[in-house]
Amino acid sequence: MDDLKHPLVIKVGGALLDEPEKNLAVIDALVALHHGSTVHGAARHGGVVLVHGGGLLVDRHLARLGVVTERVDGIRVTPPDVVEEIVGVLAGRVNTQLIGLLASAGAAPVGLSLSDGGLCRCRKSTRYTFDPGAVGEITGGDPALVRTLLGGGFMPVVSSIGLDDAGGFLNINADDAAAAIAGIVRARELVLLTDVPGVLDADGRVIASLDRDAIERHISDGIIKGGMIAKVRGALDAAERSGVPVTIASWKNPASVNGVGTSTRILPLAAGAAR
Repeated sequence: MDDLKHPLVIKVGGALLDEPEKNLAVIDALVALHHGSTVHGAARHGGVVLVHGGGLLVDRHLARLGVVTERVDGIRVTPPDVVEEIVGVLAGRVNTQLIGLLASAGAAPVGLSLSDGGLCRCRKSTRYTFDPGAVGEITGGDPALVRTLLGGGFMPVVSSIGLDDAGGFLNINADDAAAAIAGIVRARELVLLTDVPGVLDADGRVIASLDRDAIERHISDGIIKGGMIAKVRGALDAAERSGVPVTIASWKNPASVNGVGTSTRILPLAAGAAR
C-alpha cells in the first residue's frame, strides 16, 4: 500500500474552534500526527487532512450583524446575502486562524476551500423538501491537489465552503464535507473530533467499536440516547458514504487524536473493519 494515498482525514468543530488558542495541546497533537504518529497501532500514514466547520462562530457573527438565523429541521437556511458573511467567517477568519496556530506548532499548513483544485464538485443541495438557500452537497471530486500537498509535507486545512458550477458560494455541512473528502482521497480513517470522548455503555465506559447492528441495538436498549443518537447515526452515515471507519473522539483529550486515548470507532457496513 502506498501510504501517501491513504491519509487521515480529521474534522474539527464545535467549541474547539471557538477559542482554539486556548487549546494548543490538541493543535500540537494534530501536528505530531501529521508528522508520523500512529493511529490504532498503524505505522506511519499519509499525513493529515484537516476539515473544519465553525457554526458557533457563524452564529455569533450573524447575531452581531442583527441577522436572525432561520433553521428548518436543523438546517441553516442560507440566503445569498447571508452566505457571503458565512464565507468570510469560515474560509476567512477560522481557516486563517487555524493556519496560524498549526504553523506555530511546526506544521506547514495550506488553507483551502472545498472547490480548490477541483477537490470537491459541489452543487446546491437536493436533499431537502424546502429551499435551504445556498446550502450545498458534494457529488465527487479529484484528490490530485491534496495528494500533491501531502507529498510535499504540507497539511491541507479545508473549510466547508464550496462553489457551484457558476462560481456561486455554497455552505456545506462540515461532517458531510469531511466524509466526502475521506472518500475522495481514499483516507485510511475519518476522525470526528467532538466535545465527547465517544459513545458510552450502560456503565459509563466508552464503547471501543460499533457497527450498524450494534448501534441500532444500543438505541433500542436506551444505551445510546438523546443527542448522541444523531451523532452516532451521522458517524455511521459518514462511514458508509466514505467507505472508511469513522472514529468519534474528544478534542479535549489530545491523546485520543493519536489513537491512544478513549474513542469509539464506527465501522462501515461493507467492510466491517478498517482497510
